[in-house]
Amino acid sequence: MAIGGVRWETGGTEPLLYGRRQRHPRRMQRDERPSKTRRKQDMHALQALGAALVELGGAQLAAFALPEDLREAVLAAKRIASREARRRQLQYIGRLMREVDAAPIRAKLDELRGRSGAATAALHRVERWRERLIAEDGALTDLAREYPNADLQRLRALVRKARDEEAANRPPRAFRALFQELKRAMEAGRADSGE
Repeated sequence: MAIGGVRWETGGTEPLLYGRRQRHPRRMQRDERPSKTRRKQDMHALQALGAALVELGGAQLAAFALPEDLREAVLAAKRIASREARRRQLQYIGRLMREVDAAPIRAKLDELRGRSGAATAALHRVERWRERLIAEDGALTDLAREYPNADLQRLRALVRKARDEEAANRPPRAFRALFQELKRAMEAGRADSGE
């Protein structure tokens, strides 16, 4: 008996599919693979990631744990001036990136660009401490308790200069220097605590 293109065996509960609806085992395996479009999108994303590596400075690039051949390809791309040769080199870098786990590279790039949530939160924490140090006299004591390795003498001098700059309506040089010093102290404190 056939109902809706499905043949039912008498006495059984499972339909027997035949004709157009029956799926071949090879076709089922093919459906489990990513589509050609998806593979191309992944390759383009890896190539864009490689292009971002090429745009980094030498010191920033050194912070990445890249395989030697990928590192050499990135450094070679930095030296290439010809547009077409650079395009081919970026394609080569994209091909090399397929053999590497891209997640740590992407995370490190996001961190360098300040995009990661943790990096953004850390910068906000530094800004709050800077504002608090300039506004409150007792804030330096609280900072010393939380970050014992901080250079208190330098921070005290920068706070004093930042207050003077603000009162005299001068450019905020000490204000910026205070931010950098706080950032360094907090990063050292996180490294010491193992975060």
